[in-house]
Amino acid sequence: MHATDHLKEAERLMTVCNSCRYCEGLCAVFPAMEMRRSFADGDLSYLANLCHNCGACHVDCQFAPPHEFDVNVPKTLAQVRADSYRAYAWPKAFQPLFDRNGLAISIIASLSIAGFILGFVVWHDPLVLTSGSGQFYRLMPHTVMAGLFGAVALYALLALAMGFRNFWTAIGANSVSAGSGTTLWQATKDAAGLRYLDGGGVGCYNEDEKPTDNRRLYHHLTFYGFLLCFAATTTGTVYHYVLDWPAPYGWTDLPKLFGIPGGIGLVVGPLGLLRAKLKREPEMVDRAKFGMDTAFLAMMFMTGLTGLALMVLRETPAMGIMLAIHLGVVFALFLTMPYGKFVHGFYRFGALALYAAERKAERSAKPGIPAS
Repeated sequence: MHATDHLKEAERLMTVCNSCRYCEGLCAVFPAMEMRRSFADGDLSYLANLCHNCGACHVDCQFAPPHEFDVNVPKTLAQVRADSYRAYAWPKAFQPLFDRNGLAISIIASLSIAGFILGFVVWHDPLVLTSGSGQFYRLMPHTVMAGLFGAVALYALLALAMGFRNFWTAIGANSVSAGSGTTLWQATKDAAGLRYLDGGGVGCYNEDEKPTDNRRLYHHLTFYGFLLCFAATTTGTVYHYVLDWPAPYGWTDLPKLFGIPGGIGLVVGPLGLLRAKLKREPEMVDRAKFGMDTAFLAMMFMTGLTGLALMVLRETPAMGIMLAIHLGVVFALFLTMPYGKFVHGFYRFGALALYAAERKAERSAKPGIPAS
């Protein structure tokens, strides 16, 4: 018995695929599948998060719709993957947020932005929002701003860590020492390069049967854009607390050198991914979770856009309003991270680590097996 109908369908497809094995060279999912003769819920969640949704197996499959076997691996694993985000979320009381994630994020973002604007007004007076002074902490003291974001960031990290622990335990990663340095390093390399988003080497299939590397490019822009923005925030923290050098910073200072390309990545990457999602072959899309995906991309896009706008408008009367909007967006992003598509990066990394460990164990048992 499986917990959901999606898991039941995934087991049926993996049984068919395990008999066929035509797609075993396309990605990591099928070699991992071949190591199993039965599929528990944890196994299926592992395979679903190992899938990068490149679509190659759907294009190559002789049993894909309209065949009576109705084998649609990308869509089914996407459904199981989305279900896994909900199933392993912490605390369990917040799991229902995944059911209407797009609406929840929209409401939280709107309230966060409104709250920050109201907070600035209450803290001083309405005129401070349009003073154009360029001094961020005249609008809200640094200690208050740092306290608010420190608290929500710590909560987000705790919730993400606990959700990842639940996933890690469910897929049985501890049983093969998937947390070893070797396997974690291999998973890091595979995740950083999106190794399996290439359809077996030809590219990702999206709106037709012509593979491209566009989705890989937009994923990289989004991911590394986020990391650069995080680096900008980190260096700004060091400047403030270690060097006693408060914001705002000059255009050639590290927070800006990290933040500008990071912001551009967070604008261009999500836009490209959203365009690809809208044009994607309908048969491969989990329409029920379309809102969650687009809400996540919208939050990343707005984070980058408002951050860039704040840099440009920091010496104008619009600075106060822009700062309030940017902080509201970032606050909402942090608050919703553990309950949306953001968690897919952590779960996919865990799946890649388990795959690396299983392949290592298999090579040790059968020395003739090549590395992959």
